[in-house]
Amino acid sequence: MDMLLHGNALLALAAAVLWGGGDFSGGMGAKTAGGTMGAALRVVLLSHVCSFSVLLAIELLRGDPFPHGAALWWGLTAGVMGGLSLTAFYVALSRGAMGASAAVSGLLAAAIPAGVSIAGEGSPGVLRMVGFVVAGLAIWLIAAGDNPEAVPASAGTVWLAVLAGAGFGVYFVALKFAGAAGVIWPMATARMGSLSVCSVMLIATMLFGSDEVKRGRLTRVAMLWAMGTALLDTSGNLLFIAATRAGRLDVAAVLASLYPASTILLAAWTLHERPTRRQGVGMVVAAAAVVMITL
Repeated sequence: MDMLLHGNALLALAAAVLWGGGDFSGGMGAKTAGGTMGAALRVVLLSHVCSFSVLLAIELLRGDPFPHGAALWWGLTAGVMGGLSLTAFYVALSRGAMGASAAVSGLLAAAIPAGVSIAGEGSPGVLRMVGFVVAGLAIWLIAAGDNPEAVPASAGTVWLAVLAGAGFGVYFVALKFAGAAGVIWPMATARMGSLSVCSVMLIATMLFGSDEVKRGRLTRVAMLWAMGTALLDTSGNLLFIAATRAGRLDVAAVLASLYPASTILLAAWTLHERPTRRQGVGMVVAAAAVVMITL
């Protein structure tokens, strides 16, 4: 059991690193494409088309049976929630307030699956419960506050981050249950769901949206960002599914939700900004949380 838990934790932490990079890449792609809902949808669609093509090819070569029943529906549900959440999150990131957006979404993404896991699997123990709270504090310290662009988060941006975080939380739970079908098929069916809902949203945006909302174009740079997102986000998702199969959902979700750390570090590095003292303290607090959760 201890080996499974440690494997569960290591996989979740690796997923956090990749997710943070994927979110930064997606936010930059949406910003480069225009920073609108239409731009974000284009980036998400291109990213998910690329990852779905690779995942489908792998499964066809492996010859694994297509999932059915509850596992299939959980995978599709994960995809729908993931597509909606990523679109909202990329729009929030593209508006410049990366810190506040990542903090709010990260906290909700951790809290919802942790609550579901505790309700279904029982308490993980006092030390890990304290570790979950400390991890939440770490997420806030790392991600909230001043951001590299010094752009304050508007009310609309905060609400986008709230919706994204709640959606991510449901996404985590759905992926856990979809994982009964393995690792790759759940991710492939999730991409089917996200491609469907994002395609419908893009068509509706183009037909009924304002000129400001419609605006967006996939330039070469935006496409490169989207490709990077496809690689990082898909790899992170596969590691997260493996983590939920190796141990408790709450441990996997809380540790994976530390992804704002790599998002902020990448933003600071790419934008030539040094992390703040507050973010440095948050990194130390995050390390303490990881120790408490994995003991």
